Amino acid sequence: MAAFSFTLPATALALEGFGPWTTAVLRASVAGLIAAGCLAAVRAPLPTRAQLPALAAVAAGCVVGFPLLSSLALGSTGAGDAAVVVGLLPVTTAVLATVRGGVRHSPAFWAAAGVGAAAVAGFTLVRTGGAPGLGDLFLFGALLTCAYGYAEGGRLSVALPGWRVIAWGLVLALPLTLPATALALALEPAEPTPSALAGTAYLALVSQFGGFVPWYSGMGLIGVARAGQIQLAQPLLTLVWAALLLGERIDPFALPAALVVLGCIAVTQRVR
Repeated sequence: MAAFSFTLPATALALEGFGPWTTAVLRASVAGLIAAGCLAAVRAPLPTRAQLPALAAVAAGCVVGFPLLSSLALGSTGAGDAAVVVGLLPVTTAVLATVRGGVRHSPAFWAAAGVGAAAVAGFTLVRTGGAPGLGDLFLFGALLTCAYGYAEGGRLSVALPGWRVIAWGLVLALPLTLPATALALALEPAEPTPSALAGTAYLALVSQFGGFVPWYSGMGLIGVARAGQIQLAQPLLTLVWAALLLGERIDPFALPAALVVLGCIAVTQRVR
């Protein structure tokens, strides 16, 4: 969660030098090539036929869908609106994990998850004035695709090491992301400033690959729905990074919202 919390600021930095399509597919291509090298280095066995649908969901949701749709959204709306997606992602992931995995949770779990999501969404709407942006459709699509990729990848991590789940998802997407990167670089103007390159490097090395290694491993250990609720704290941590590294002002409602979210996370981790 800490690794993912810098994804939106890093995307904003990358968009200073690259277009949204280039930002999305370039990070996936670089991460995919690194993942292919890691898999080859350990001589990882090929995934089984039964594992391919879940890996395809990871590729579609976490490698292509969320990066592309969130990049397009940040081109037409503010980062505050994009944080709503992250705030609602844990609940959406829990719902999809329950439907796909058949794991049932207590009413206390759902109540805490709902309160936490409402606190994050409410804080974000207050911070942004409640005005919907042009990228709302992109954000909604990003929410659904990422939640599905989380749910399927987390479910697969019970049987497959977490780093191999995201690695194979990245490799499966390479036939799409590599030519898309070449096309995007040719069509979109690029000014690779140092900050844009640094943001892109973070997206490729951490947001797209490195951060998923402990993320999927944790999901495999404690369950998709419970692990996902920890991500409720991500939007608030993102604001801290934005204040420290980008000079943005921290809203006075951030501390009360953070306390509510931390309480909800504690409940979701303790109940059955």
